[in-house]
Amino acid sequence: HYFIQSNLRIMGNEHAKLSPEELRELEDSTYFDKRELQKWFREFMKDCPSGSLSKDDFIRIYQQFFPQGNPSQFASHVFKVFDSNSDGCISFKEFIVALSVTSKGTLDEKLDWAFSLYDLDGDGFISNSEMLNIVNSIYEMVGNMLILPKDEDTPQKRVKKIFFQMDHDKDGRLTRQEFKEGSKMDPFIVQALSIDYDHSKIDPKKS
Repeated sequence: HYFIQSNLRIMGNEHAKLSPEELRELEDSTYFDKRELQKWFREFMKDCPSGSLSKDDFIRIYQQFFPQGNPSQFASHVFKVFDSNSDGCISFKEFIVALSVTSKGTLDEKLDWAFSLYDLDGDGFISNSEMLNIVNSIYEMVGNMLILPKDEDTPQKRVKKIFFQMDHDKDGRLTRQEFKEGSKMDPFIVQALSIDYDHSKIDPKKS
């Protein structure tokens, strides 16, 4: 699993708190309880005192975990999914909603989230070129950390194999249903896209 684990430290800014209204809204829209939400908010505000996480800091988080590769492109794609209002930064609400899905969501919810990651133009389908874009960024990120079988040792081979397995109507693109059904049968897809955050290793301030 390409797990990105989080360590937004609880230091300083310990008085930052969500309002009762914000808490109720986030309890309704995530799998976190009040205590967890307040804890994550303090941690987030400590490392992101402006109240938002920039794309550059987000990419730096990935660089800590994949020093042998180049995670910039993959991190940029993930950032786009987190940044649900497309304003160029991740607010606490965007962060915690995405975190809820990736760490506590059902498999179906995680696969819906993954579909959003692959569907780069948001047209409701994953094209061959979109799949290649993401798979290439994963291969660049992991570098030589993985030993791959011969039929998967390049992004092009991997994408060809994925489409052969998933594209049932052979129209050259994957529907959400084809993607989700195929991903449940393909460990690579589930592992590569379940980006789980817990309380251990992310610190945007590290270089």
